[in-house]
Amino acid sequence: MNEDELSNVVIGAAIEVHRCLGPGLLEAAYHQCLARELSLRNLRFETEKSIPVNYKGINLECGYRLDFMVEDKLIVELKAIEKMLPIYDAQMLTYLKLTGRKLGLIMNFNVPLLREGIKRIVFNL
Repeated sequence: MNEDELSNVVIGAAIEVHRCLGPGLLEAAYHQCLARELSLRNLRFETEKSIPVNYKGINLECGYRLDFMVEDKLIVELKAIEKMLPIYDAQMLTYLKLTGRKLGLIMNFNVPLLREGIKRIVFNL
């Protein structure tokens, strides 16, 4: 499955979570439920994956953690916030650059319709 196909499956899983729970919960609740949905779809994923910063040939743990790395191809960051800010795009671009991946999804569950809270970020390697 390529990144685009994978992102469609993950978006479907997130829509199911949002359909069942709606907006207004903490990010942690959406995180746990999305993990369950990804499992039900037989997708491999890691949560809270630590990513180091390589500085002059040495990997440094600087506290960066991905919400989800799905199938070792797609980064998914969850939010449950009132409004998306440009800093989240910059954060995702940084994650993509640090991991060498090309596609990430930012999902804000605090919206009436989840499709309004999904943003695809592409990093050209």
